[in-house]
Amino acid sequence: MNAEPNPRVRAFWITGPALGEIQPTNPDLDAPESEPTVEVATLYTGISRGTESLVFNGRIPYSEHERMRAPFQAGEFPWPVRHGYSNVGRVVQGPAELQGCTVFSLFPHQTRFRVPVSAVVPLPDSVPAERAVLTANMETAINGVWDAQAAIGERIAVVGCGVVGALMAWLCQRLPGTRVTAVDTEPSRQRILEALGVHFDPDLRSDDHDLVIHASGNPAGLDHAIALAGTEGRIIEMSWYGDQPVNVPLGGAFHSRRLTLRASQVGHVSPERRPAWSHRDRLELALSLLTHVELDVLIDGESNFEALPETMAALCRNDSTALCHRVHYPENH
Repeated sequence: MNAEPNPRVRAFWITGPALGEIQPTNPDLDAPESEPTVEVATLYTGISRGTESLVFNGRIPYSEHERMRAPFQAGEFPWPVRHGYSNVGRVVQGPAELQGCTVFSLFPHQTRFRVPVSAVVPLPDSVPAERAVLTANMETAINGVWDAQAAIGERIAVVGCGVVGALMAWLCQRLPGTRVTAVDTEPSRQRILEALGVHFDPDLRSDDHDLVIHASGNPAGLDHAIALAGTEGRIIEMSWYGDQPVNVPLGGAFHSRRLTLRASQVGHVSPERRPAWSHRDRLELALSLLTHVELDVLIDGESNFEALPETMAALCRNDSTALCHRVHYPENH
């Protein structure tokens, strides 16, 4: 394959601490010659602040450089690196059955690219391309609910309602008989959670919860999550802190209540599902759940690809309250 950059194909690269540039790139990948490929013109990509902000700010610990690689990442942490994992595009070249299809893939922010056919999943007819940028977040939320073993009738609190936390609250709310409460210190989250049909209480103090999901990315939120758990309660840690040290309060009632603190991470399918579910199965499930129009409330901004260096810098500041930001590629529409 030709490794020379193509001036008509551009990608967003992180080039330094909180710095990014749009650069010409090569759309091809070193895929096995025996595997058919597709060329995709990107319509939208999505930015969710969690992992992408840690990458943009150079906060991936050295020990995690290999484990935290995105599926089609180029370059190495900390930089220069092309990173991202929520791409919705249209197939412009490939097998006849995929020609013209709108597809989702775990590809970074780039105008066009070529990947193996197995790396793209066609969108259901009932899921608009604009909403499909939530797919990666939905997949993380599904895996988290599986890891949490959320069950009918449970009392559940979700602490931290960014995109993944809000989606987990929405999924748990759909289990019959559950009492789900969302907790967040950001007042604007109340409107979001109420639009999703989830009760919001920023001052929740009741400590009778069977399950507490922590997704705030803030150590203080983990303290609160542990305090909300009842006897034999489960705390599921969805946050990843990068290189930030975290003190976990294991004194107080942690032992007397026999609490369980467990990590969830989307890189592997939840152990209980792994024998029967592949990564693609889970991704297809995530797409199928995006038929619900109320989920559009989680996409709270949009800008064009050309503005991505400035957009990413604004979204990844510590004081940003953004949820999912959609990046538009007008040249491919």
